[in-house]
Amino acid sequence: MEEVPLSRRGRVWSYTDSRYRPPSPYVTDPELPWEPYALIAVELESERMVVLGQAVPGITVADLAVGMEVEVVPGVLHEDAETTWTTWHWRPTEVRG
Repeated sequence: MEEVPLSRRGRVWSYTDSRYRPPSPYVTDPELPWEPYALIAVELESERMVVLGQAVPGITVADLAVGMEVEVVPGVLHEDAETTWTTWHWRPTEVRG
């Protein structure tokens, strides 16, 4: 296996909202209320493959549409006193409206 850089942009292929607290190893604080988030399947612009990821905080399914252009940005999955778990998020390149 070898690392291969992928496109940073793509188009929304599908999306949904996550309304349940996922099981381990996903890290969440059970003391805090669960916050739903938008989950986006994105077809990468050059590779013609679909990858899955969270939308940036503040973007909901009401803000998304199939075919909308998005770009990947760094994000934080969870933080505690010792560790910051990083991930990627999808951000629309244009706001709907």
